[in-house]
Amino acid sequence: MLDISPILLLSSGIIFLLVLARLNSCLFKPLLKHMDDRSESIKKDLENAKSNSADVDGMLAEANDVIAKAKKEAAAIRERAYSEAKEVADAKLETAKSDIETKYTGFTKELQDEAKVLKDSLVASMPQFNESLKAKLNSI
Repeated sequence: MLDISPILLLSSGIIFLLVLARLNSCLFKPLLKHMDDRSESIKKDLENAKSNSADVDGMLAEANDVIAKAKKEAAAIRERAYSEAKEVADAKLETAKSDIETKYTGFTKELQDEAKVLKDSLVASMPQFNESLKAKLNSI
């Protein structure tokens, strides 16, 4: 019926165990080692990412501080430029006012001089007007 050869069965068992041992040493151990290494690498990358996140938060805070300082400095520069421009404008306005005041004083003096000259000329020609007025009144 069934002829089972013990030598063949034993040799098949030994070959199976040898193949299993060879596969274990050449395939399964390196594969498991690679999987463990990859798992460790992922853990390290996650830890590095967390520390980088903390570093990024610190750098972001530092960048916000730098931006705030730059805004304050820009505001100070703008205020300084505004005050300097206002001083220059005030100086020009004061110069213009003094020029106008000088011209106004000269104009009023000229006007007074002309009024005096006109009054003197009218006073000087007053006898002629009186005589012509008398002549007209007499003719009426």
